[in-house]
Amino acid sequence: MILAGDVGGTKVHLALYNMVEGRLVPVHDFKFPAHEFSSLEEVVTRFLASGTEDKAQITAACFGCPGPVRDGRLKLTNLPWTLDTRDLIRNLGIPRIFLINDLEANGYGIPQLAPDKVFTLHAGDPNAEGHQGLVAAGTGLGEALLIWNGTSHTPIPSEGGHCDFAARTDREVALLQYLRRTLNGRVSFERVVSGLGIKNIYAYLRDVEKIDEPQWLRDRLKTEDPNAVIGTCAEDGSSWICFETMKIFAAAYGAEAGNLALKALSMGGIFLGGGIPPKILKTLQNGAFTAAFLDKGRLSPLLQAIPVRVILDETCALLGAAAYAESKSI
Repeated sequence: MILAGDVGGTKVHLALYNMVEGRLVPVHDFKFPAHEFSSLEEVVTRFLASGTEDKAQITAACFGCPGPVRDGRLKLTNLPWTLDTRDLIRNLGIPRIFLINDLEANGYGIPQLAPDKVFTLHAGDPNAEGHQGLVAAGTGLGEALLIWNGTSHTPIPSEGGHCDFAARTDREVALLQYLRRTLNGRVSFERVVSGLGIKNIYAYLRDVEKIDEPQWLRDRLKTEDPNAVIGTCAEDGSSWICFETMKIFAAAYGAEAGNLALKALSMGGIFLGGGIPPKILKTLQNGAFTAAFLDKGRLSPLLQAIPVRVILDETCALLGAAAYAESKSI
């Protein structure tokens, strides 16, 4: 049995898998609010205590985590945790434990996805082969390269989401200037294309462009998840400021997806992962994302041929972590 984990800044999603006839089959899974725990060991212990499986049956574990892994160790980017495979093996009593970047885990999960768990946003050339790119917007912004070796893709983690935000329009220049003031300096793409970014864009439109924020919306933002409210009100058309927020978000997302496509020459396609894209499919289809993705001057025809697909399966990183652990256990 394999223990897999998708460790995010907001939640920790854990699952147990068995290998049945060459396929990973889930046994059970559960999500935990990350901020309620002081360590990953505490979350895993709670998870294992909630099931009926014998911990001795777990042969290996793998956790996909935000941040760069070095020598089996990493400090999480959006949680005050430091993880070390040696400590985890000793404390959890599991013989083989692996830490990999969360986007790397997503990359290993893509081949495991059912066809109906992927939504095509831009068709491009669906038969093209080559490198692929993965850009995942959630609590933060993760990126990975999926390098084609002629028969399969090898995920290569990156911290591309922390590269400098590149403003393309006068409005984005004004947004950049606003964020430079409010953040006291440098602005990365993650500050625009992420859950944090949605709130940053909304604040800019409210405070600088003075777009009206109706009282009903102000009240909802105080009592509900602001990103969920903004995304929903943009999708259903009930709020102009929310619509404009997500329009800017989608354009910046498309521009950065196009940047990664150019850097990796991702003729095999770009995948959009993370928790946000499946919830804003209408916004992603309204034109702003694709226009920015294709807006690469003389190389725009190259981008036309590159497919863009949205990962709809929230267990993609779990599947990838389980697949990685299984491959290392052979």
